[in-house]
Amino acid sequence: MAFAHASPPAVLARTPTSLFLKVGSLEYLNRAVLDVVPAEKFRNTRPYPWTNLANTLTSEGYEALRQSMPDTSQADKQVGVKRAYGQGPHDRFLLHFRPGVKVVQPWEEFLAELQGPVYQDFLRRVLGPRTFIPTFEWYYAWEGCAVSPHCDAVRKLATHIFYFNTEADWDPTWGGEILILDSERQFKSHSGPSFDELKVAASLRPSGNGSLLFQRTPHSWHGVRPLQCPPGQLRKLFIVAINVPSFQVWWRRVRGKDPDGFRLQPA
Repeated sequence: MAFAHASPPAVLARTPTSLFLKVGSLEYLNRAVLDVVPAEKFRNTRPYPWTNLANTLTSEGYEALRQSMPDTSQADKQVGVKRAYGQGPHDRFLLHFRPGVKVVQPWEEFLAELQGPVYQDFLRRVLGPRTFIPTFEWYYAWEGCAVSPHCDAVRKLATHIFYFNTEADWDPTWGGEILILDSERQFKSHSGPSFDELKVAASLRPSGNGSLLFQRTPHSWHGVRPLQCPPGQLRKLFIVAINVPSFQVWWRRVRGKDPDGFRLQPA
C-alpha cells in the first residue's frame, strides 16, 4: 500500500547505478517481444493479471546469461524457514543481489538493462505510470523443494520470473510448473490455504527462453508443487521484484536496507 503523505527520498527510485558496470554491446531484452505485450489484455486477465512470455530475451543474451549463472556457493541455502500464516517453507538456494555480490559481465550488463529505459518503459506501459524499485534474486531449487501457495508482499506491485532451465537439463516429468491459482476470493492474502483448496487457473513450465510477469493483488495466489528431479539437478530462476514506494520501503531505506530488508552496504 502506497502512502501519499509519505515522501520517500528520490534515491528510492532505483538501485544505485554505480552497482552496475555497463560494458559491451550485447542486448539481452528482446524489445520486439516486450513492445507488443498487450497492456489492456494483461490487466484484464483473471484470476489476476499475468502473462507468460516466450523469447523474452534475445537468443544470444539468453545463452550468455544461462552459461554464466552465479554458483550456489554464493547463495544462502534456506531449508525449513518458517513462514507466516501457516504457509509451508520455501526451500531453495537464494542469492539476493546487493553491494558486494560479484556477478560476471553478462549479468552486470543485464542488470543494467533492467535499470534502463527499455525495461522501465515496458513496466510503465503494462503496470501503469509508477515509480518502480526493482530488486533482483536468483532461486535454485532441488528435489523435494516446493513453493507453498501464497500472495506476495503488498510492497511488490509485480514480479517478473525469468526461466533458466532448458529441455536438455530439465525433464518435464520432474515438475516445477508455476501454478497460477484461483482462490475464488475465499481466502485472505494473510492465510495459508493448501493446493487442494485452490483451483489451478494455469500451469506454466519454467524452461526455455521465457518468463512470467504477474501483478500482485489480494488474490494473486501462486505456488510450485514439490520437485521430483534427481539428486544434483536444480530448477533455476531469476526473479525481478517490482516494488513501489510505501511506508515499509521508505522505513527500510532510512535504516539502510533495500525493499526486501537486505542491507545496502556490505557487512
